[in-house]
Amino acid sequence: MFEFTKYEALGNDYIIIDPNQYDVPMTADIVRRICDRHLGVGSDGILYGPFIEGDRIRLRIFNPDGSECEKSGNGLRIFARYVYESKYVKSQTFSIHTRAGEVVANILDSKEGLIKVLMGSYTFQSEQLPMAGAPREVIQEPLELDGETLRVTCVSVGNPHCVVPLEEISRDKAFQLGPRLSSHALFPQKTNVQLMKVLDSHNIQIEIWERGAGYTLASGSSSCAAACAAHRLGLVQSPVTVHMPGGRLEIEIDRDGRISMTGTARSVAQGVFTPEFKARLRG
Repeated sequence: MFEFTKYEALGNDYIIIDPNQYDVPMTADIVRRICDRHLGVGSDGILYGPFIEGDRIRLRIFNPDGSECEKSGNGLRIFARYVYESKYVKSQTFSIHTRAGEVVANILDSKEGLIKVLMGSYTFQSEQLPMAGAPREVIQEPLELDGETLRVTCVSVGNPHCVVPLEEISRDKAFQLGPRLSSHALFPQKTNVQLMKVLDSHNIQIEIWERGAGYTLASGSSSCAAACAAHRLGLVQSPVTVHMPGGRLEIEIDRDGRISMTGTARSVAQGVFTPEFKARLRG
């Protein structure tokens, strides 16, 4: 019997806690303790599920700062592999319900962990992000940041994103701009940030700052958001390969405005919490 499983998707690592095996109250403090890389197990977040509700499989997703988020592309691929390998589902295609709604996962290659997720639709409407100001599509909108004017395109793929096209991007640039953009007054619930460089008509490169995790090697929802922004701006055509420090994802955007994401998810470890650590979790 194990109490948690750890997976990684392009260097983005998540702990799965299955409430059917080990029920733990997912308070912000407990999430932070588990995710702490020095005092806990260490991860970019926790996937808490599955909750089996008839034919419905539900997932809760937590950031390492303790906040609960709507959707995670990498997390969904990881969770899809876990659900399939744990035999909660028999079909290689099944639905997962998140705070942002339903997504459909398709296990393309169970041995290699190659998974396609239909992520749903996207929107550039400010009120859907949400974003302060009059209702509008946020396309190449000027944003003042400490005396510098950036052109941002903001998109929701179930969670909020601010995409900044630049000629050159870097990890240092993400650390410089990411936290300030993420917590900008325009975003009352904060936002994820992608610095984006277009490589050619089917390839983009991004650096990522996530609102609940900080600098991240890879992100599925960020890849979807950046690809949608680049596509709307006429910079790329579908399909789009998104290059990140942790690896690549393939993003497709259909004519009806729906997004699909294809990439890998790999298992890392199974483990148990020690009685001493459990006692700290229970307070």
